Amino acid sequence: MTGGGEDRVVDATEPVWGSSSNFVPLPYRRVSYQEADFPLTVAGLQTIVGREAYRHTDFVVFHAGRDVAVAAIEKESREPLFSPITRAEWLSPPERTRFAVDAAVDPGLPSSLAAKAAALGLADDETLVVLGRYEHVNFIAHPRPTVVTVVEVAPPDPPKLWDLVARVLSVAPLPAIAPRLERIDLREIAAGVEPGPDGYLLPCRASGFESLGAPVQFLDERPPRADWVLVGCERSRQIHEHLYGDRPPTVEICPRVLAGARGEPTLVKCCLLERGIERDGQVAVVPWGAELDEVEAALRELVGPA
Repeated sequence: MTGGGEDRVVDATEPVWGSSSNFVPLPYRRVSYQEADFPLTVAGLQTIVGREAYRHTDFVVFHAGRDVAVAAIEKESREPLFSPITRAEWLSPPERTRFAVDAAVDPGLPSSLAAKAAALGLADDETLVVLGRYEHVNFIAHPRPTVVTVVEVAPPDPPKLWDLVARVLSVAPLPAIAPRLERIDLREIAAGVEPGPDGYLLPCRASGFESLGAPVQFLDERPPRADWVLVGCERSRQIHEHLYGDRPPTVEICPRVLAGARGEPTLVKCCLLERGIERDGQVAVVPWGAELDEVEAALRELVGPA
């Protein structure tokens, strides 16, 4: 995992002591938000031992004035509705805990919490408590999200796979991920090679190629054979060979080919893959026309299961 440590979305029945990277308790009904009637110190926290806590509560965010701290608790039993607290420990004391109010942050999504922590410049030994969407509270401890590089071609803008990743992270409770776009501009690639006497052939219609200063045609419209340079990939070459009986000079645009082998989690698409996902070392591959479920599966493949 990028940044070291262990990404965890913790099961509702698992007690947790100490800390780990990107620790987010889910479901967040496990987190109680209370005003403290004691000093936010080690000794002060022990005064809650013996008090009753709701059976689903494993963590309590205590606030006192401008100070906030997160406690982990154990209870005598999970069976009755309320049970006495038998142990309490600071998961994050006030000097390492920050608080934010932001309705755009989904407290049920580790990546949303991690993005807010990054925007606020949190250190990776701190905890961020957020009063977020639906006025619910959750926290992320030691935010060190896994960086996933998305290698994608444009236009369109935003690049499709990049947009799909953003949509998945906006709804799926994956471990904390920080996506990073590696954008490949097809216009720059095409402009970097000499066009054929009849210009360029692209796989399908897209805007922005008028500036190339040469004619542009589109393979999916099956134009009459001309002396062009194909700006495409292996599937485009196969289609060209089927339609015209030959393979023209080609400028490669396949993100999987251009990305190559990677030493860090990377997501690409490839039209030779028609359904499902593939894993090649640190690279996860989805189809060119990937659906949201395939993108989610690929991200889980890269960062591990929740």
